[in-house]
Amino acid sequence: MIPRLLTATAVGAVVALVGSSAAYARPPKPEPEPLTAVLETPALWDEDDADADDPAIWVDEDSPEDSLVIATAKEAGIYVYDLAGQEVQHIAPDPAPGEDDAPGRYNNVALIHDFELDGEEVDLAVASDKGMDDLGIFVIDDGELTEVTAPDAGWIFSASQEEINGEHTAYGLTTWQDEDGAYALVSRNSETDVALLELQAHDDGTVGWEKVRTLALPAEFTMPDGSSWTTCDDPGQYAQVEGMAVDEKTGTAYLGQELVGIWKVDADLTGEPELVDTAVEFGLPGTYDAEADECVYGENPGFGGDVLRTDIEGLTIYRTQGKKGYLLASSQGDDSYAVYELQGDNDYVGSFRTADGDVDSTQHSDGADAVNVSLPGFDGGLLVVQDGDNTPEGEDESSTNFKYLAWEDVAEKSGLDLDVARR
Repeated sequence: MIPRLLTATAVGAVVALVGSSAAYARPPKPEPEPLTAVLETPALWDEDDADADDPAIWVDEDSPEDSLVIATAKEAGIYVYDLAGQEVQHIAPDPAPGEDDAPGRYNNVALIHDFELDGEEVDLAVASDKGMDDLGIFVIDDGELTEVTAPDAGWIFSASQEEINGEHTAYGLTTWQDEDGAYALVSRNSETDVALLELQAHDDGTVGWEKVRTLALPAEFTMPDGSSWTTCDDPGQYAQVEGMAVDEKTGTAYLGQELVGIWKVDADLTGEPELVDTAVEFGLPGTYDAEADECVYGENPGFGGDVLRTDIEGLTIYRTQGKKGYLLASSQGDDSYAVYELQGDNDYVGSFRTADGDVDSTQHSDGADAVNVSLPGFDGGLLVVQDGDNTPEGEDESSTNFKYLAWEDVAEKSGLDLDVARR
């Protein structure tokens, strides 16, 4: 009797709905709009040695419409764009010091605000120079960058030009400040090292640095089955860090070790680093084939995480209120952006991708930066991401560029129900 009763009830419900469709029927929910970029910067072409890498967003507090995106392009130097994505300045890298030496190569860039220099408070753009193993430091004034790097600041990791030519030099970079000073964290190419530099103003109006300490992240790991694992690469090269970000509210640095995962540690590089998340490929066995100049991988034992596909690249922070906000990581291997809570244990929120629209989607994304200040055309803040494959399908040449997204679009269309800062 019970099954018959259930069946009758169900049929009755259907009849009631059909009989009163005019009164109760609701239109189907519209499909969510895809998340697309608002605009993009001009293409940078491989044939010109121009390779978009990492952006930093400078907000003009007096005239927000004059805010800038300062971006590195490796051997092509630094490009400065306005909020329409148009180039407003180009800074060439330093020339090679010798015939057999490499020229300058700007890799990552970040900002310092209200730095006391020559009796004034100025904003600085600070870039890591892989070709020179040093920093390029620029004052931002009236929408233009002017270099103020101290000529005698010295190399960061190398002891000679010969060592610089070995390319174990300055690579990734982020900056942070506290009441005692302004600092840069700089990682080392092909090594696990990250150095803490204190930026120093000189009487002649230039800015140099002093190395405070260096942290060496692990290069070898013990797996759950007791085996030892290290990333597969050329002999003498290890899993480097590139993407970095500092939460100044808590004094926490997040370091993206490309083939390993995301670490967090005190921004002054004291204390023990701990892993927030590991790459899917963490623990993947591989053997380097010198003849083919590539790694031959075995079956993935499943020791890694579920989200980040190598390489782990740009890290940036979007703050909502107080100590709350999000840590975003470029998951280059699957063209996505992973989102973690900034507070607590950095729980994983979800991932999103960009779609084709008036502007094409992003692939193999590298650097990223976000601000939580609404700017003209970018409600809730601005997210700028690198597109590592900007070239339309079928083109012979290869190009890269940067995409601009409104944070409100990310919050509403990513499917992650993200918060928006109201400032």
